[in-house]
Amino acid sequence: MSESGRPESASLNGPEAGDGEYVAPPSTRRRRRGCGRLALVALAVLLLWAGWEWLTWPDVAGLAERSPETSAFIERARRQGDVAWTWVSYDRISPHLKRAVLVSEDIGFHSHDGFERAEMKTALREAWAEKELPRGASTITQQVAKNLWLSSSYNPLRKVEEALLTRQLERHLSKRRILEIYLNVAEFGPGVFGAEAAARRYYGTSAAGLGEWQAAQLAAALSRPRSWYPGVTSGGYRWKTNLILGRMRQAGWLWRVI
Repeated sequence: MSESGRPESASLNGPEAGDGEYVAPPSTRRRRRGCGRLALVALAVLLLWAGWEWLTWPDVAGLAERSPETSAFIERARRQGDVAWTWVSYDRISPHLKRAVLVSEDIGFHSHDGFERAEMKTALREAWAEKELPRGASTITQQVAKNLWLSSSYNPLRKVEEALLTRQLERHLSKRRILEIYLNVAEFGPGVFGAEAAARRYYGTSAAGLGEWQAAQLAAALSRPRSWYPGVTSGGYRWKTNLILGRMRQAGWLWRVI
């Protein structure tokens, strides 16, 4: 024992040193330095990502007057094969298709601010109970943001981007304009984008000439466009088409908002 009452083996590198001051052992100090460097690297990566996003962020407000020249989903499909796509104005799209899409994808489209919170909560509850990723609960506005600029991944950063773009779309564009864009960029079958291309491909008519049953078939394709589209004999596809047709006939009030 030393005169101070401490064991002879105690040193400045031990748990105590000086006038009762704590000095971390070398291994602890090395871990702290490593964590500090890791935090700086993470911060640098975050700042670089934020800078890149700022530089490449789309001109959302410009879509109020200018139609998009392409979309992220269309470009992805082009890399895999041929794409059919023709833009048409809102007035040249059948009201039956507008009704079918609304009852199928987003019945509350004209009343929400871009997010259907009740649907989101339900999806999260189901995902928690089933220990799976949340199912799709996207509004039409969210789908426009995703289709135009993003991807279908569940990346958390992608979901943040989608939320920000959705806010901007709702702020700068009318509901009519958002629906017009959606009907022109949505995929209605493998490589078939927009109402006009779908009407020509499957029925030999224009988007304006689509009837109620044809519209229901196209709307049913939206959830699974790679496997459900007019001409497919899947029982699930027929069931979805009939479901949409029934909802269209029940939601007569939609005639007033389209």
